[in-house]
Amino acid sequence: MIEKTATIEDVAEHAGVSIATVSRALHKPQVVSEKTREKVQTAIAVTGYTANVMARNLRLNRSGMILLLVPDIGNPFFSAILSGIEQGASKAGYNVLIGDTQNEPEREATYAAYLRSNQADGMILLNGRLPAPLANTPRGITPPVVIACERIPGCNLPTVIIDNEKAAYIATRHLREFGHTRIAHIAGPASNILTTDRAAGYQRALAEANIKTNSSLVYGADFSIEAGIKAARALLNDAPNRPTAFFCASDGMAIGVIVAAKEIGLRVPEDISVVGFDDIYLAANYDPPLTTVRQPQRRLGEQAISLLLAGLDKTETQTVPTENPVIVPTELIVRKSSGPCPT
Repeated sequence: MIEKTATIEDVAEHAGVSIATVSRALHKPQVVSEKTREKVQTAIAVTGYTANVMARNLRLNRSGMILLLVPDIGNPFFSAILSGIEQGASKAGYNVLIGDTQNEPEREATYAAYLRSNQADGMILLNGRLPAPLANTPRGITPPVVIACERIPGCNLPTVIIDNEKAAYIATRHLREFGHTRIAHIAGPASNILTTDRAAGYQRALAEANIKTNSSLVYGADFSIEAGIKAARALLNDAPNRPTAFFCASDGMAIGVIVAAKEIGLRVPEDISVVGFDDIYLAANYDPPLTTVRQPQRRLGEQAISLLLAGLDKTETQTVPTENPVIVPTELIVRKSSGPCPT
């Protein structure tokens, strides 16, 4: 006797819900109530149902692959974002292919070609620009693309970001409220949109207190610890005119500032205050623990994959946000690296 294979209809009947609800519980659990998810999971266990993802992909002429372009896979900032994306993709039956582009346009174009050849069904960009093959392609011609973390000016593709200008403003205002007026800004690369937005927030916080932006206190770098060390050495070299506080556009550069300060015997925060951006794992565990802007990295990833899945499956009613861009809130985490301005 051949045992009958359980179907999604069997699961729906046992759980007392519709087939569409079972499908949403499996592929988009965030849009289904916890009680309903538990009923569906119980029905799956009882019936022994296994979703045949390969059959679905064949039926829809899909590869079952989602392409994710990352500018630097070694940057710890991206780890939680990748985790959020991978988990959401896995629940929906997709695999994730990570392309480490190292900010090289040629590598970006090579990976983007996977969409044209149907080796990937959709793409999430974390690198802040459209690869060359997509830059001049009308929307709707290529598979769904979602932008995350770095907005692309003039691009109307679905986007998930934070308000970098507002977050930088709050971080700089925090230093200003401690009485600091000589606040240095260690910025990112000049061509990066994050650099522009965070510098604007820094400048707004100073202008609000009638503090004129001093170009000699602004130093362009590349988000790394090494760049922060180099910038701080340059800015701290002039003892009579050195800044009393630093707002850095990344935690890496903020840690670099602390390293350079300790080299010349300065204490943090007694002699200088330091604020970073991102709240990577090392921030809370450094000496001293770093005051920083916390980006909800995992939530950024979850929102990005939710938007992409909505674009891939337009047959179901979606409950994902409709505004564009989707703004995920940040939080200033005050630790021990910031304090009152020394007299």
